[in-house]
Amino acid sequence: MISRRKFINYSAAFGALAAMPQVNTDFFFKPAMAQATKPIVFLSAENITGNWDPSAHTTLSQTNIEGFVMGYLTRAPMTPENPDEVIYELATEITELDAHKLQIKLREGVTFHDGKPFTAADVKATFEYGSGADRPKQVYPGTTDTFEVTTPDDYTVIVDTSKGGYGASLFIFLASYLPIMSADDIAQGSSGPLTQRLNGTGPFRFVEQRGNDTVMEAFDGYFKGKPTVPGVTFSFVGDATTRMLSLMSGQADIIERLEPEQVETLEAEAGIKISRQVSVENKYLWFRCSKPPFDNPLVRKAACHAIDRDLIMEVMGSAGHASSNFVSPIKFGYVDLENYPKYDPEECQRLLAEAGFPGGEGLPELEYITSTGFYPKTKEYGEVITALMQEQGFPVTLNVMEVAAWNERLYDRPGGGPGHMVDCGWSTGSPEPDLVLRSHFHSSSKRICGIEDPEIDAALDEERNAPSLEVRRESLQTNLMPMLADKVPALSLFTSVLMHGIRTELDGLMMYPDGQIDASAATQG
Repeated sequence: MISRRKFINYSAAFGALAAMPQVNTDFFFKPAMAQATKPIVFLSAENITGNWDPSAHTTLSQTNIEGFVMGYLTRAPMTPENPDEVIYELATEITELDAHKLQIKLREGVTFHDGKPFTAADVKATFEYGSGADRPKQVYPGTTDTFEVTTPDDYTVIVDTSKGGYGASLFIFLASYLPIMSADDIAQGSSGPLTQRLNGTGPFRFVEQRGNDTVMEAFDGYFKGKPTVPGVTFSFVGDATTRMLSLMSGQADIIERLEPEQVETLEAEAGIKISRQVSVENKYLWFRCSKPPFDNPLVRKAACHAIDRDLIMEVMGSAGHASSNFVSPIKFGYVDLENYPKYDPEECQRLLAEAGFPGGEGLPELEYITSTGFYPKTKEYGEVITALMQEQGFPVTLNVMEVAAWNERLYDRPGGGPGHMVDCGWSTGSPEPDLVLRSHFHSSSKRICGIEDPEIDAALDEERNAPSLEVRRESLQTNLMPMLADKVPALSLFTSVLMHGIRTELDGLMMYPDGQIDASAATQG
């Protein structure tokens, strides 16, 4: 039984990556005080896609399920107090050999749930497969045309990014985000078992999907020892009130995405505790930059100056954290941007006039798409945004949808996606800012906003290709991020605070700021 994990501290990594301190983390692995009698029941606010390939979706509910089943090279708690710390898991050591070469040493004696030993071949296959241009979860610095993975032995991986010209340090951050897949599963292709079930090295084994219920059971061969709780049932329940009542009645052990008023109710209930975390997720108002009128940056910027984010924070209450950037404050490179758009009706009108729409005259009817039942208060603050924009002459109509229907209309399409503005958050379990910035704002990856801007592309390439983390931080803070604040392909409204309701008898959970949970040491009294 392994009783501790090693830490990498990225603040130390900026100076000398080889100096990686170790911290006693026994508190993550408390011995079981009582034998659990039932699986943990987790009620999710989001449905699943049905395709279990971890590289084939961007769905948070499935990402959270992967946190129970899959293994990661490292994990990243990313608290505001210690934003740069990560925990070694399948990796035991990461060393920057030079600016373009990274060495990853792997843990021995780990097995996948299908019995196959975990080796360097699985990391190599995951990196190469997941970086494919056809993968929906485009999170790598580039495709395999830009990097090379070699495996000197079964427990050593070398990542060489010299072909792409960018720093190998990007893979340090990615290590905390990418679930490691089996090379055998990947070899069988996208129509094989990879899409049909999860096969990981984590504490819980995927058993089956029963309608809205994902069933997992404790894995006997887990390298830290079999978990005390016998399993996890992860269920989609779209209604927030139903989730809360299920927790209060004891039918559920954990629920997510609490509304602020639900927190007040649950705090008064015996037998329930609340977990709060500033998350890696920012909530955005995405503009469809692929079609008029938001293909014009002047109109986008005018819209941003019409929105009072202080009012939105009043609506969000404890579920929101004020921020002024396009990534969370616990991401690498975050800084409060001086030029981030503020509520300014006069500037809004000046920009509209400059764009050829004085007072909003001549603007087309605008559809603002949002969801209900998943993110807290989207309908309520959506109504605030709609009213504020209407005051400035934007002919906006708010379209509130159930989660499944909203999901179908989320992404951009050739000729412009549905609607003109879309509310959506973006959450990634790593300090890496490019998992948001490049994924959304580079012309090669037009997810929601569909922006195509060569200046943004060049700024993204400059920070990615920086020779060191310090140079990269400067490029992010002085070039890319201020440029995004000026061109505003989206407006980041706030950083989400993840709030979970948990039965008090459930203890020993490690909560991550992307919503994933490590329940390997959980106990139920």
